[in-house]
Amino acid sequence: MLCISSTGDSGGSFLCSCSSVASSKWLDAHYDPVANLYTFSSCIALSDLHGDGENKLVVGDLGTGVCNMKLKVYRGTGLLSESTLLDLPTGLVSFLMDLHEPRTPAIAVASGPFIYVYKNLRPYFKFTLPSLEVNPLEQDVWSQAKEDMIDPVTLKEMLEGLRDKAEIPLSVRSLRFLMLEPQEMENFVLLHKEQPIRRQTVITCIGMLKKNMADEDAVSCLVIGTENGDVYILDPEAFTILYKMSLPSSPTLMDVTGQFDVEFRITVACRNGNIYILRRDSPKPKYCIELSSHPVGLVRMGKNVVVGCTHETLHGYTQKGKKLWTAYLPAPVTTMALMELPTRGFQAVLVGLANCEVHMYRDKNLISTIKTPDVVTSICFGRYGREDGTLIMTTKGGGLIVKILKRTAVFDDRDSATGPPIAQSIRLNVPKKTKLYVDQTLRERENAVAMHRAFQMDLSRLRLAAARAYVKALESSLTPMSASLTEPLKMNAVVQGLGPSFKLTLNIQNTAACRPVMNLAISFLYDENLYSMRTAFFKIPLLVPGLNYPIDTFVECLSDKGISDIIKVFVLREGKSAPLLTAHINMPVSEGLALN
Repeated sequence: MLCISSTGDSGGSFLCSCSSVASSKWLDAHYDPVANLYTFSSCIALSDLHGDGENKLVVGDLGTGVCNMKLKVYRGTGLLSESTLLDLPTGLVSFLMDLHEPRTPAIAVASGPFIYVYKNLRPYFKFTLPSLEVNPLEQDVWSQAKEDMIDPVTLKEMLEGLRDKAEIPLSVRSLRFLMLEPQEMENFVLLHKEQPIRRQTVITCIGMLKKNMADEDAVSCLVIGTENGDVYILDPEAFTILYKMSLPSSPTLMDVTGQFDVEFRITVACRNGNIYILRRDSPKPKYCIELSSHPVGLVRMGKNVVVGCTHETLHGYTQKGKKLWTAYLPAPVTTMALMELPTRGFQAVLVGLANCEVHMYRDKNLISTIKTPDVVTSICFGRYGREDGTLIMTTKGGGLIVKILKRTAVFDDRDSATGPPIAQSIRLNVPKKTKLYVDQTLRERENAVAMHRAFQMDLSRLRLAAARAYVKALESSLTPMSASLTEPLKMNAVVQGLGPSFKLTLNIQNTAACRPVMNLAISFLYDENLYSMRTAFFKIPLLVPGLNYPIDTFVECLSDKGISDIIKVFVLREGKSAPLLTAHINMPVSEGLALN
């Protein structure tokens, strides 16, 4: 049975199979495996471009990476319009830049060092990043090349010296020149020596910040991160730089919240593997989160930040950088996005994985899994057409997937993944403070020094008693026990004889409840000038739980001076160097000398 779900009076329609998704929380609205959409989550947005109450899908298409870069707009399941982009898009946002009626948003596309602003799907404004400071020594070198005072080979040597030692990086022109073959240098110098040197950075990420109101239709500023580690906040009307902040590394991912005129936070993931949090009136990062691996996804959920890392992990942090939880994923993260339903008060994080799955997390709990026909490269959730709960995904092969959340869908808070139960992360209902508790806290405050000294004294006595017991156990060769939970073993040793020949018996027992132990061996370590052993290495048979296994060997004393020493016993796993069990045997003094 097939059904049609309309997206609006004038919008396209979605086709879905009701029989195949009867048990799912999603309706399979549309799937086009040959849509030729190659993009990331940072280059996709949903926006009401014409002010008619119907959201369109705006995509910055990467094309082949060399050509066919386009700005595409979808309405329903059909392509509404497309515009050619001059360079690869690195980010795309929809924002309101003024209060004029009708309230139609503009589209800002970051590409290279430029931001192209489109309004009513037409080019409106082009913003260029300010040029960076040029190395004066580099200018002098190119000036000498312009006056033909140095040849291209000398020019290359001087630029290489500047690249290794200069604090200010070289311009793109110099870097390209250093990559050329010797026969190509002269033509390059003749072509570029008359042109002024410029050092230009590029945009790596882009975001949106409300100007002075938190309303959904409020005027917003653009926030951009650049390759040289700067973060700019732009005025939405004049496109001038309102504020500038600096980072220790190049930003790659960005999340912005708050209002520019009131208070804001900019959470930035950088190329050095750290996350920095910028605040108002602070040109440098306020907090820093050091990650164990590089971040590949960054989403803010409420007051917390969720980060996906390359080591197949998902981390939750507070907005001050305190780690809350960690979730382990079955595959590498490809993309992340926020799923928010304001009407239901529901928030979750959508995580696209390399195993053709999209996982939905609420905190560290996996609450839903979506299977996809291909690896998902971008995710966007929101209002599309007239449907509020629409999930849009693009795949690695260029496909387009559209799903609609059922109005009857309910997501349980229980964790569908194996592991500790969700109750483990729920705070305990701590009872109210009693009078006895208050009196005890007052006593601790008044006698804190005396109580601390008494505690330290008792702790020192406990440590001394433990050390004495340990030394006594070593001297008396008390029964050693294995410290490993996986290999529970028990062993004692018995020495028989007056010398010079002794019989050494080791009694080994498996203390496990029902699991046998195998592939073990025994090795002896002793002073070969004092003792000799007929067999210094044994392979232990399979140890059945509860049974005692005696292992005998003979030790010959070689000294006639009436001295004795310790023989060390090691129980090893075959193929492993670390012993599972260690014992020290104090040998008695021999009454005679071995006859050779």
